[in-house]
Amino acid sequence: MNRYEKATAYHHQGFNCCQSVLAAYTDLTGLTEQASFDLGGGFGAGAQTGELCGAITGAIMTLGMITPVNPEDPVGSKRRTGALAKAFQTRFREKFGEVRCRPLLKADIHADDNTPVARDMGLTNRCDVMIITAMEIVEEIRAQQA
Repeated sequence: MNRYEKATAYHHQGFNCCQSVLAAYTDLTGLTEQASFDLGGGFGAGAQTGELCGAITGAIMTLGMITPVNPEDPVGSKRRTGALAKAFQTRFREKFGEVRCRPLLKADIHADDNTPVARDMGLTNRCDVMIITAMEIVEEIRAQQA
């Protein structure tokens, strides 16, 4: 099972969007599956406020874990991670027009050419589409950093 399939399976088991994204990356983050579920547990439904989408939160946590802080340069590290978070949100907004959970849940979101991995997986659930697209953006950022 690939990372995208794992994330979708987690979501279908009842884990929130943040947990599903974060747990799909345990091989890179070093977190256990349980730690991913625990860490991401409060971030579903925009941290229960309808604000920042949980798929985004999980993706930004993942990016932070795979580009760790340099204790010798905490300010530079913070800037780098902040830039990744900002770039991620810009790309996500370009695809869906929004980053906040509440409006995203009301939007007509479906897999299409703008969300190629979700389209190829045949996903129809809007949260599944956002989870997979968030992961696709993480993969794009990872490839650019390589």
